[in-house]
Amino acid sequence: MSKPKISSDWLAACAGCHMSLLDIDERILQVAELADIRATPITDLKEPDEDGVDVGILSGAINNTANEEVALRMRERCKILVALGDCAVFGGVVAMRNFFDLEESLRRAYIETESTDAEGKIPSSPEIARPTEVRAVKDVVKVDVSVPGCPPNADVIFYVLSELAQGRIPELKDDKLHWD
Repeated sequence: MSKPKISSDWLAACAGCHMSLLDIDERILQVAELADIRATPITDLKEPDEDGVDVGILSGAINNTANEEVALRMRERCKILVALGDCAVFGGVVAMRNFFDLEESLRRAYIETESTDAEGKIPSSPEIARPTEVRAVKDVVKVDVSVPGCPPNADVIFYVLSELAQGRIPELKDDKLHWD
């Protein structure tokens, strides 16, 4: 029997969730024995297999059209989708942008910052993703497993990956749901 395939990607995030995933340390070898780790931000493969994966993991919020495309592609190509971390589950810190007018935020970021030169302008090109309201992954695609935390605890991530690699949906409750 072949091992289940796992892919991950990050959206509008700080990379803390993937760093916490790496914090499972040598236990990553146990996960690799149980599953085929495919596309991730820390591997050479950058997109989930076209023929699909068993588990897709997304960290980060959705804050632009490129993030939407990544979430839709991951949902299309995976059987089980995991939202990893507070940004993916709730919108997290990234969603604070929703309290401000988008044009004002862009003007501050690209024109009014102290480090911006006199020629500062808001980038506009059909090749650049358009900003959107910040949303949790579940607000754009169906999520099967939500793993909160900022970042989630490495032990919880290992538990979730181990359960999924063995064909079980992890139950996150009690000691698996705590914040330090």
